[in-house]
Amino acid sequence: MLKLKAYLATELPRINKTLDAEVAVLHPLVRPVAEHVLRAGGKRLRPLLTLLTARALGAEGGGLFRKSSGPDLYPLACSVELLHSATLLHDDILDGADLRRGLPAAHTMFGQTETVLAGDALLALANRIVARYGDARLTETIAEAIVQTATGEIVEIAHQRSTDHGHDTYIDIITGKTAWMLRASCELGALAAQAPDEAVQAAAGFGLNLGIAFQIVDDALDFAASSKDTGKPVGGDLREGKLTPPLIYYLETLTPQERDAFVTRFRQGTFDDATVAEVAADLRARGCDAKTRQLAASYLDKASACLDALPDTSERRILRQSIDYVLNRGT
Repeated sequence: MLKLKAYLATELPRINKTLDAEVAVLHPLVRPVAEHVLRAGGKRLRPLLTLLTARALGAEGGGLFRKSSGPDLYPLACSVELLHSATLLHDDILDGADLRRGLPAAHTMFGQTETVLAGDALLALANRIVARYGDARLTETIAEAIVQTATGEIVEIAHQRSTDHGHDTYIDIITGKTAWMLRASCELGALAAQAPDEAVQAAAGFGLNLGIAFQIVDDALDFAASSKDTGKPVGGDLREGKLTPPLIYYLETLTPQERDAFVTRFRQGTFDDATVAEVAADLRARGCDAKTRQLAASYLDKASACLDALPDTSERRILRQSIDYVLNRGT
């Protein structure tokens, strides 16, 4: 059986070639910023989800994509990756990040104003790519992903350094800022295959729940024993005042006095590196990271159920492998 990593290895060269070709049309002053964020790499999970979903539902042999005369599926698959790249440019400015996947963050090299506007150009480019296919449903899907992603970021900022909210608000935040892009990737693939409404909704549900679980696991990994597991500093969410499930569960284990002291420092942002390391170790010892993965598993069960509505194809089997990939990241 073809494995997820092998499938990605086969597709990655053409995905990257397509991204390069689409970005090459940008203005010479905009293009270096876009190329920089793409050069940092990434899993390219979003294009892969579009390709797999479309093929699972018959694209490239039917639907909008016919082998001989239809439009190319790859630009559509890459549109959400360009949207994602735009959010990375903007996020690094909002977070004051100096690095992105081991490379200098774009705004440290090109300036904040230039980077914001380059991100805007990538958003517009993603829309323009999708519009080329002439299907209003595709255009609506990418536009809604942009709206939801921006909204999720705004809601997160509104709750920064707050401990007055819980899981429901957290899920609302990550549904917007992370999960909706994976939902859009799968929905674009299903729409491109001209699948029936039931299959489109199932594909969208799969992407949404996979995306929620992906972010939950990412937030568990934020408290991993070593930054080598993630490529990011341990406890970044604690430093930035983001109340994620590991911290929500951690607060539940503290005595009232311990909780009050923790909340005060969380709201003031006064955790130094040594204290962050101590909290991360204590959080792991109390099993809060493991409990967070259990929460992720509940959403992956929903994703798996959505896949049951798709035809039993080799692509569907590879999509199911992505569930295990998400759950076991960093283990």
